[in-house]
Amino acid sequence: MAADSSPAQTNYGGASEPCAVVLFGASGDLAKRKVLPALFDLATHNSLGSRYAIIGFARTPMNDDSFRSAAGEAAKTMSELGDVDPAQWDAFASNLYYSAGDYGDQQAYANLAKRLAELDAQKNLGGNRLFYLSTPPEVYPDIVEQLGRAGLSRPANPKSWVRIIIEKPFGRDLASAKELNQIVHNVFEEPQVYRIDHYLGKDTVQNLLVLRFGNGIFEPLWNRNFVDHVQITAAETLGVERRGGFYETAGALRDMIQSHVLQLTSLVAVEPPASFDATSVRNEKLKVLQSIRPFDLEMVAQSVVRGQYAPGNVNGKTVPGYREEQGVSPNSRTETFVSAKLLIDNWRWANVPFYLRTGKRLGKRSTEIVIQFKRAPHVVFRGREAEPNRLVLNIQPDEGISVSFGAKRPGTEMSIGNVTMNFSYREGFGDTSRSAYATLLNDCLRGDATLFDRGDSVEAAWSLVDPILDVWSAAKTAAVPQYASGSWGPKESDALLERDGRKWHVP
Repeated sequence: MAADSSPAQTNYGGASEPCAVVLFGASGDLAKRKVLPALFDLATHNSLGSRYAIIGFARTPMNDDSFRSAAGEAAKTMSELGDVDPAQWDAFASNLYYSAGDYGDQQAYANLAKRLAELDAQKNLGGNRLFYLSTPPEVYPDIVEQLGRAGLSRPANPKSWVRIIIEKPFGRDLASAKELNQIVHNVFEEPQVYRIDHYLGKDTVQNLLVLRFGNGIFEPLWNRNFVDHVQITAAETLGVERRGGFYETAGALRDMIQSHVLQLTSLVAVEPPASFDATSVRNEKLKVLQSIRPFDLEMVAQSVVRGQYAPGNVNGKTVPGYREEQGVSPNSRTETFVSAKLLIDNWRWANVPFYLRTGKRLGKRSTEIVIQFKRAPHVVFRGREAEPNRLVLNIQPDEGISVSFGAKRPGTEMSIGNVTMNFSYREGFGDTSRSAYATLLNDCLRGDATLFDRGDSVEAAWSLVDPILDVWSAAKTAAVPQYASGSWGPKESDALLERDGRKWHVP
């Protein structure tokens, strides 16, 4: 299906104001793989401002030149950007600087403040500053508090701005999320805080809102009168790789459900906002989370399934089980798979189940949203009815939208077949180098918080997840179902839908 579009191009929101970006954790993996490439992408599209400075801050001893060199080496493997133009990189690298220090060392922040003041005067940056926390979550409090002590959390003048981006996970339960919110709010005002979830920077996620609210044919059907149920799947073929130690403290419920999957749920179920601005959209998303029926002991037992991948075969390759991975306890009960049934107690979605599923070492890498519509109320073609209509939003890796419906097969008899119309982003709009991180960084630099999480929304998501964690923690002797790597999870997950007369959509 072709789209009526101009030749492919990366579209950002225009050039930002001059600013200084301080990248905490600049020597780490996330900074090298995602954040620095995204900043370079913005710079090459003239969306980073006509004047800017990027200061890396980390414990690793480096100076400006060695930081530029290290970033340049990483640039050679920037898969999202393809080949890097040497002249463009040199122009970008000339704006890279480095300040070494421990995250809890007050003197290191005094040195950082001095460097910021020098660069601000040298480059005429107007006092605008963005702090990006690309560090382990345990040092977030240290960084935030030290920025406050150094006087760096408040704008330097009435016309300047200061913002902070905080990576997930934002807390590991409701209590820790509230505590971190309090620490952050002691130093920054809420409008300054941008809690990032890279899923929301994907075009297909944002297109969900356009699909609903920009077209007259979908929104009238988007309710309990026409929708039978909704499925949201976030599946990975990879295991925990070298992150076994981290994953033992997290698990799929914390790592995926609390953030990515509930974010997608709120976007699917959201009411039409008054306008497409940060306050209106985020207010409506919060209402969805607050309307999800809270889990109690009985609901966890009946409506939530956990699992753990066992040895198996993925893409023709034999892979080990989770308990055989490096850094994982041989008796681990950490879940690598979760499926759950949610009910949203509001007028639009009453009695429409939302089935969520996420896991590692599954049959295919795929993130998708399936809107399953109800069957036609009167079956005219008895014994020949087609499958119910289905709308599928493919978020990754093959970004696009498909709609399935019944059609008569060629021939003399009335035989109905199920056919699908597909829209592919790649075919419709061409390839672009735009990354989710570049999109979200661009939004933050322009002061648009629409696609970022708010403090009350984070706490609402943890409020839903906490009771499940409590039940699992109390059930110390309960076995965690195993599933073969390369499958679609434990059989208990299939039974979750089969009890309702439904089945999972296979991506």
